[in-house]
Amino acid sequence: MKKKIIYSIDGLYRDDFRVTGYEFGEGEKTLCIVGAMRGNEVQQLYCCSMLIKKFKQLEEEGRIKEGCSILIIPSANPYSMNIKKRFWPTDNTDINRMFPGYDIGETTQRIADGVFNEIKDYKYGIQFTSFYMPGEYVPHIRMMKLGYNEMELAKLFGLPYIVEREVRPYDTTTLNYNWQVWETQAFSFYTTKTDSIDKTSAGQAVLSILNFLSALKVVKYHGPKQLESRIITDTEMVSVQTAKSGFFDSKVNAGMKVKIGEELADIIHPYNGDVIETLYSPVNGTVFFMHSEPLTYANTAVFKIVED
Repeated sequence: MKKKIIYSIDGLYRDDFRVTGYEFGEGEKTLCIVGAMRGNEVQQLYCCSMLIKKFKQLEEEGRIKEGCSILIIPSANPYSMNIKKRFWPTDNTDINRMFPGYDIGETTQRIADGVFNEIKDYKYGIQFTSFYMPGEYVPHIRMMKLGYNEMELAKLFGLPYIVEREVRPYDTTTLNYNWQVWETQAFSFYTTKTDSIDKTSAGQAVLSILNFLSALKVVKYHGPKQLESRIITDTEMVSVQTAKSGFFDSKVNAGMKVKIGEELADIIHPYNGDVIETLYSPVNGTVFFMHSEPLTYANTAVFKIVED
């Protein structure tokens, strides 16, 4: 294992800003894994730490294919993580909306440029990322319909779902989009949590990536039998929305099977404690997404269900 500085900025009053990477194996740039790019992505950081521990073991045991190198960047935004702020502390910009970067631009543009120059030539790229809607998800791979990616490769992770979605205008400044433009097979990996640790889904993420690399014969690893992945789109998911604002009291969790008419959650009046709304499942299916904040607004999608 080699520890190296991917990018750094001199600090005026505090320690220097450093993006650190851990490299395993030698030779062709085979796989790059990027973790927390936002300050609240604790689970994404944790997944990378577990992978670094595992790849260190695999390297010591000689189970990484000769001529292949793997790079893991646990965090591209340690300053924000230090103060638990999602975006860049001084101007609230999102590093994952700054790619491919600009070396004489704003701070986050420079960080994106410095990181991207180091990782743009890898054959495969995996980003542990988070969604703009706070909540819990079924672990899955999310891919853009950009025309560069091979959908069959995503099945090698052995996760239950692969979500394929249309490209939106803001996607052009994300890491995933630019990785693909530079001919990297890029995958966005979503685990259950974001700002807290879920060891079970982190373990599932580690196993999934080992399954992926084992299928590509990059590492020697014999894992459990893989699931048959189902490819879905955002439009196939059935949204369940609130009509009232209040405390959100969920009766189910992400990944649970639900039946049509099954109670999903109560919305509770924040002043007097009365149940002012009960949400029911409109279909038979699996809870793909669940709102996880204690409060919710009216007309908010608090569940997304994949219909059977």
